[in-house]
This record gives sequence, C-alpha cells and structure tokens, in this order.
Amino acid sequence: MPARIVPAAISAAFLALAVALPLPAAAQGAGAKEPTVGQLAGRERQKKCGVEWRALSAAEKTAQGPRWPQYMSKCVKRLKEQRA
Repeated sequence: MPARIVPAAISAAFLALAVALPLPAAAQGAGAKEPTVGQLAGRERQKKCGVEWRALSAAEKTAQGPRWPQYMSKCVKRLKEQRA
C-alpha cells in the first residue's frame, strides 16, 4: 500500500509546484509579434464563416459539407473571391 502512496504524493507535489511557478516571459506572450495584415484578415474570414456555420440548420450543414473543416474551406475561398 505505501508503494502506491509515494508516487501519488510525488506527482501531487510536482503538480502543485508547476502551478505555483510563474511562466517564463516567452510563454506569457512578452515580446510576441503583432499579427500581420494577412493573419488578421484570415481570422476575420474564419469568424465570419463560423457565424455562418452556426446559423445553418442540420440539413443545410449536410448539404454544404457535413463537417466544419470542409465548410470553412469553401467559405474562405468564397470570401477571398468576393474580396478580389
């Protein structure tokens, strides 16, 4: 029985230590680069496609492409063509 308790206690101690320690500056986003114009445009397209996807009924989703990745691919292409 004690053989099982010791590893659990060690794991709990490491977990508590990991939670208590602050993240390094790189992990906190300090010095992170600003997104490019293209990245911002891509995020906006993805948000627009997400709004459209959530507005579709189940039957419409099946007709458009049954899964989000397929729908998003078509939607992004359509939005890029509208922009050009």
